[in-house]
Amino acid sequence: MASVLRILFAAALLTGSAAPSLAQGYPNRPVRVVVGFPPGGPTDVIARIVAQKLSDSLGQQFFVENIGGAGGNTAAGQVARVPADGYTIMAISTGFVVNPSLYAKVPYDPVKDFTAVSLVAVSPNVVVVNPSVPARTLPELVQLIRDNPGKYSFAGPGVGSTPHLGGELFRLAFKLDLVHVPFTGAAPAVQATVGGHTPIAFTALPSSLSAIQAGQVRALGVAATGRAGGIPDVPTFAEQGVQDQEADTLTGIVAPAGTPKEIVDLLSREIARSVARPEVNERLAALGFRGVGNTSEEFGARIKLEIGKWGKVVRDANLRIE
Repeated sequence: MASVLRILFAAALLTGSAAPSLAQGYPNRPVRVVVGFPPGGPTDVIARIVAQKLSDSLGQQFFVENIGGAGGNTAAGQVARVPADGYTIMAISTGFVVNPSLYAKVPYDPVKDFTAVSLVAVSPNVVVVNPSVPARTLPELVQLIRDNPGKYSFAGPGVGSTPHLGGELFRLAFKLDLVHVPFTGAAPAVQATVGGHTPIAFTALPSSLSAIQAGQVRALGVAATGRAGGIPDVPTFAEQGVQDQEADTLTGIVAPAGTPKEIVDLLSREIARSVARPEVNERLAALGFRGVGNTSEEFGARIKLEIGKWGKVVRDANLRIE
């Protein structure tokens, strides 16, 4: 009996030391950074900035792999099932937390299947209108829509996108007769508003920033806690008396659940250091984003908050993708 206990005790010691050994010397080979969208979009661009900075600071190549399909669901489903050894991580957008409520079935659970690493950057939604629309503030826009039932619609970059849900949140809050017109991306949604075909658009700031600055559309409000870089004269929703309408587009890094905490914390620290660099902040600002670089615990709490917030909007607006 004593010999059996000694064997079990030795096994327990070996098991207990296994997890730290996974992190020892990390990384000692290239690390894959999966992006669930085609190259060129904001998530992809920010993932490449992060990958380059991690390569520089940790001395191993971090390379981006694009796996498109189903609004990011295909990639998330694959990453959820790879070994949790830190050699595959994923750059996510807000769809990562919205899709489980929006789609009838998704191949992952954003909380159970993943560990948050760091929220890299956020970009606010903005409401823009064609210059022919007489409203110049959000309260004036609400009154204009109420005075003209059935007349106004808003463009958004696809069903379930953060701008679409931000528009639905606005519509529900004021009980407006306002119809969503989905487009196959942000660029055509903005162009429809520039051309006057869809008089209003809810977009992420990067998509409409150049059109705002060129005077092709007029920005009425920023759905954030503070004013946005690039359009500092545009007031927030809250400044205009429109409360609880914040709608950020998030870009962050997650890893498969079970990834050693030492690795998660290392990546989180290095991302925070990178985001704090002036040159990285400038690149993010040029994209319409604000750098964050928070801890795993902070990002995990934000993910849970976003799941609850947008899940309620999806249910209240009766949205569903089969």
